[in-house]
Amino acid sequence: MTSPGAAFPALLCGSMLIGAAAPVMAGQTHYEDRNRYLAPRSAEAQVIDGVADEAVWQAAEWHDINHLWLGPEYSAEDFSGRFKVAWSEQRLYVLVEVVDDILFDSHRDPLVQYWDDDCVEIFIDEDYSGGDHQYNHNAFAYHMSLDNQAIDIGTDERPHNYSHHVESRWKQTGNKVVWEFAIDIYTDDYVDGADDNAPVALYAGKVMGLMLAYCDNDGSELRENFVGSESVPEGPKDRGWIDAGLFGELQLVDTE
Repeated sequence: MTSPGAAFPALLCGSMLIGAAAPVMAGQTHYEDRNRYLAPRSAEAQVIDGVADEAVWQAAEWHDINHLWLGPEYSAEDFSGRFKVAWSEQRLYVLVEVVDDILFDSHRDPLVQYWDDDCVEIFIDEDYSGGDHQYNHNAFAYHMSLDNQAIDIGTDERPHNYSHHVESRWKQTGNKVVWEFAIDIYTDDYVDGADDNAPVALYAGKVMGLMLAYCDNDGSELRENFVGSESVPEGPKDRGWIDAGLFGELQLVDTE
């Protein structure tokens, strides 16, 4: 996880205490050397079942989750991860493939230490504006748990359940997990608890911010590794929950 501070002003994440402000980028919205992701449009309805047999996944490219943000070096048997992205007018689709020798989920309450269980984290910035999103919805950082719940920090600086934003299912074969997500996309005008929040319609040419990560825990009290899809050039490595300038550039394209 990203370590939310929330009602937790300086939060112990793994073995690192987070609380300091992120480095400032002068005159730009994103750090250099961000990845660029092209997401093909899906011509058919996506079934979110952890099978990933829709045609669009054959057209989409794999992208690695391979930047170690927190924890010791790990083996390929302990963890490896990659993902693909696609879209329709209604939703963004993410396919994640993870090799993890031990799946671990020890917290019954999804709002408690959700970052210390195995989870996929999906960071989304609707307009690729970058900048701070710590206690606002300039971007979302969905922590996707093994029981398919989506948790992020709200504007009240407390964790909220946003599972109504994300449909999630996974299947495991041996040590390999195939995980599918269908995500409603919201602007930074989103208001927690309001009845009139509406997801935006997606279209070819739209550019968004995207980053993925995986929290890996093989049975410890705290998560053991935090591995992401983007490099972090300076400062605390796990500050994606604060700084959308770390996200890669996602472009929606009209080909499958």
